[in-house]
Amino acid sequence: MERVTVTRTLDTDPDAVRDLMADVEPFMRAGGFDAVRVDGDRVTLENTVGLFEVELVLGVVDDADAVLAYEQRDGIFESMRTDYRVEATGDGATVTATTTFEAVDLPVVGTVLDATIVKRQRRKEIEQQFDYLEAELIG
Repeated sequence: MERVTVTRTLDTDPDAVRDLMADVEPFMRAGGFDAVRVDGDRVTLENTVGLFEVELVLGVVDDADAVLAYEQRDGIFESMRTDYRVEATGDGATVTATTTFEAVDLPVVGTVLDATIVKRQRRKEIEQQFDYLEAELIG
């Protein structure tokens, strides 16, 4: 099982962070995906990674410890799950996103979409989502 974790501290109210993340479509769109569609608890993401186009169908799941959690229903991974947590700190909120996934080895036009590429891409997507939170809440 592979893991990517990104944490950022924001100088803002934790409840405001939770509220912004709960609006799933714009929050997911902030990750820089080519397309985001939300239908109830189903989220479909399309993204180009290098020369490879990826489509993931995700299901939002209940998790008492997470503001937002979703698992892959259909896509390129054996399994994939992401949890977003928000904790109050003395100065604001600490936001942590963790994605776990089964390694992927897919041939992609002479290269391989491996765990290293997936981790780098996922880190970038999460950082962009956190940039969105910061821009919307802090200015």
